[in-house]
Amino acid sequence: MGMSKSRTCIGYPLSIFFIVVNEFCERFSYYGMRALLVLYFRNFIGWDDNLSTAIYHTFVALCYLTPILGALIADSWLGKFKTIIWLSIVYTIGQGVISISSINDLTDHDHDGVPNKMPVHVALSMIGLILIALGTGGIKPCVSAFGGDQFEEGQEKQRNRFFSIFYLAINAGSLLSTIITPILRVQQCGIYSQQACYPLAFGVPAALMAVSLNNVVCTFAIKNRFRHRSKEFPKRKHWLDWAKEKYDERLITQIKMVVRVMFLFIPLPMFWALFDQQGSRWTLQATTMSGKIGAIEIQPDQMQTVNAILIVIMVPIFDAVIYPLIAKCGLNFTSLKRMTVGMFLAAMAFVVAAVVQVQIDKTLPVFPKAHQVQIKVLNIGNDNIIVSFPGETVTVDQMSQTDTYMTFDVDQLTSINMSSSGSQVTAVAHNFEQGHRHTLLVWTPSDYRVIKDGLNKKPDKGENGIRFVNTFNNAVNITMSGKVYEDVASHNASEYQFFSSGVKTFSISSTEFPQACPHDFQSSYLEFGSAYTYMIERQSDGCPGIKHFEDISPNTVNMALQIPQYFLLTCGEVVFSVTGLEFSYSQAPSNMKSVLQAGWLLTVAVGNIIVLIVAGAGRFSEQWAEYVLFAALLLVVCIIFSIMARFYTYVNPAEIEAQFDEEEKKKNAGKNDLHPMLESQTKM
Repeated sequence: MGMSKSRTCIGYPLSIFFIVVNEFCERFSYYGMRALLVLYFRNFIGWDDNLSTAIYHTFVALCYLTPILGALIADSWLGKFKTIIWLSIVYTIGQGVISISSINDLTDHDHDGVPNKMPVHVALSMIGLILIALGTGGIKPCVSAFGGDQFEEGQEKQRNRFFSIFYLAINAGSLLSTIITPILRVQQCGIYSQQACYPLAFGVPAALMAVSLNNVVCTFAIKNRFRHRSKEFPKRKHWLDWAKEKYDERLITQIKMVVRVMFLFIPLPMFWALFDQQGSRWTLQATTMSGKIGAIEIQPDQMQTVNAILIVIMVPIFDAVIYPLIAKCGLNFTSLKRMTVGMFLAAMAFVVAAVVQVQIDKTLPVFPKAHQVQIKVLNIGNDNIIVSFPGETVTVDQMSQTDTYMTFDVDQLTSINMSSSGSQVTAVAHNFEQGHRHTLLVWTPSDYRVIKDGLNKKPDKGENGIRFVNTFNNAVNITMSGKVYEDVASHNASEYQFFSSGVKTFSISSTEFPQACPHDFQSSYLEFGSAYTYMIERQSDGCPGIKHFEDISPNTVNMALQIPQYFLLTCGEVVFSVTGLEFSYSQAPSNMKSVLQAGWLLTVAVGNIIVLIVAGAGRFSEQWAEYVLFAALLLVVCIIFSIMARFYTYVNPAEIEAQFDEEEKKKNAGKNDLHPMLESQTKM
């Protein structure tokens, strides 16, 4: 009876527990960083939605292209141990670089809260993302294949369960990181100015990756190295060694096995094209929804945790309940059939996402198109003002505004006139910027100011925009939840600043206020995605008072409506992704498992490239239409894959390789039998 090749614990190789912990730490680091990317691109660097989405999916695609490189390094050069260690170092450096890139004060030389050299931040973030893509992608095929290598023949049941546990570790890391890093992001930090704390949010995943590298990977690699120094464990040959003449037939057979599985992988990227939009389109969808669910409030980028929570719940349910029930019903629910069902469920998730988007669109404000302008009138004076636009005349009472923004084609906006009873008509002279909203601020029939609002969409991250209008003669300063509106001039408006939900306190100061006046005020309850103008008006005692006007109404569709689409996508992920990992491992020859795992991960890269192509080429005016297109494409691919799967024959690589081993033993035995005869003939 041969000795076990490694120590065991509760029936599993001891090394498996190190691998699972390492994967948890690595996935926490990756998903924690990835959850912030779209909002980091949009809010810190200042890119628009489409560019942010494009760069996000390019990065994700790169993360799933580099596993090919990692597999080649592992199988051809360093081996799995050293590949994991060295590329983890690259990974950790990349996480550190992107954390540094998000430090606002790095190039904020004039301490005004805005980086003076944004290209430096962009360059650092791109370098960091490239290093992360090389690191995370490079170790991907090694860790899962390395885990599978730890099991002996006859431990197929434990090995299959390992892949489920391995996937749970991935999603447990994802779950915690996507809860924690958005919380860190909304904190305020900075040396000279308080900003959203991206350095901390990126830094924690970087630190955890460093801890993972130092305490888990290195420890395991050292233990494993000493454990395999004995003659009982000879050094494994690289798969290209089989290219010698006597191994030709074996190599050809192995390549055939890999090619047959790779052929099945061709339709799979379409699944990932849908799946990875959780971090881009679905997160952007959540920014237009209300995050108040019962007594708790959820940030848009925290909705991704629903997937991780459901994975932790659904993997054991499928493994222990659903699959055994299907087997008891006598149905042969093979790996490829499971993957087909997973693709169908993902398509249905996008149908649901489209339905939710239609409901959201009904509640969204209408913003001006490229050839239009929108104008509202805000009267901060003591007279009723009549404002005449082409084809429309409005009367605005004192200290009030028009109910809505009025939309005009630029070509048709030929004249705007103001008047009051008994006053002369005043013409408003202003070159309105196309595609933008404007506020016509008036305080007498002849005094006005046109302000470009600067909001052409719902505020990002579900936050709320607040600006102040000063009706006093001297400038005022306002401090609201740590943010400063400095020197808001007389009869003028500040820029919008953005705040999370809840009641905010603010203080107002000016040399014009009597000393006895109160300075501290509270906002109304801020919900999600709204914008308000707070007017500072003079009361009868000369002290400031506050009156607020709604510019953009808060989101009304609840984020809880995204849960069904997350549920369907997660169920699809369980039967597709977990099964696909195990299938690609089980169908691979022993010395090509990393290559086939890399091939599996390559489908994720191609999926993200598909998103770039479809979203870039489509330019849909309605987001729901893009969701429907992706669902339809996946349904077509699902049918194609099911046809391909019918013609696939499952193999047992271990049995095939054992047959070759037996044949080689017989050949060697024949040579040994011939050797004494040749010796005796030589002596004669």
